[in-house]
Amino acid sequence: QVQLVESGGGSVQPGGSLRLSCAASGESYKTDYVGWFRQAPGKEREGVAVIRPSSSIIYYTDSVKGRFSISRDDAKNTVYLQMNDLKTEDTAIYYCASRRTRPTYVVDFFRSMGYEYWGQGTQVTVSS
Repeated sequence: QVQLVESGGGSVQPGGSLRLSCAASGESYKTDYVGWFRQAPGKEREGVAVIRPSSSIIYYTDSVKGRFSISRDDAKNTVYLQMNDLKTEDTAIYYCASRRTRPTYVVDFFRSMGYEYWGQGTQVTVSS
């Protein structure tokens, strides 16, 4: 069993930065893939970034490449999402999630199906 708790959301102006944290409990977490997802009002949940165990490989969706950075500190059981140069379209509830298995295709890392554990979400609002 893994429990995930997100923190670090808030309100910023366009161009600003935030760092989200996803604190996990459960020993199996260290070998899980961890993804950050977001869901804006009226839109489907979308994957933003994924990090593999041991931080060996990282994936980003195109819309955040060069602006967002995912990292993990397994000693602290925490995964971070550093978000820079935020845009109004980044406004959403951000969730972290974990999964045990690797999907067949990389694109499936960015889909909700397959992730067994989810946090409760943290709101990120970008507006002027």
